[in-house]
Amino acid sequence: MIKTDDTIQLFVPLKVRKQNGRPKIMPPANYLPSEDRTQDPHILRAIGRAWGWRRRMEAGEFNTVTDLAKSVGLAERHVSRQLRLAYLAPGVLKRLVYRRDVPVVTLLKLTDVAALPWDEQPERVFD
Repeated sequence: MIKTDDTIQLFVPLKVRKQNGRPKIMPPANYLPSEDRTQDPHILRAIGRAWGWRRRMEAGEFNTVTDLAKSVGLAERHVSRQLRLAYLAPGVLKRLVYRRDVPVVTLLKLTDVAALPWDEQPERVFD
């Protein structure tokens, strides 16, 4: 578990707007994606959802992942695995969300990488 003193805050300028009644995470207004590299929107949504779940748990809304999973109507294993994305290294998050670097790993692999020490994550995601 990360102690408060070990936490690094990373602020990524994202906008959330509704599309078809569902929230959609948007990149900064000055972001221009390259034509040949695009980020998988599933990865961005999963990261956003994981951070939302993490905040709700830290706020004490849920005591366990089981309680959270029941509340959102998903399997506990799925929620537990996706929740790991909220613990990706700040540098990895910045490259995925702001620069929109395309990882060479799947969302499933990315959740495994999130369990690694921060200094090992970039090479597993981008190399």
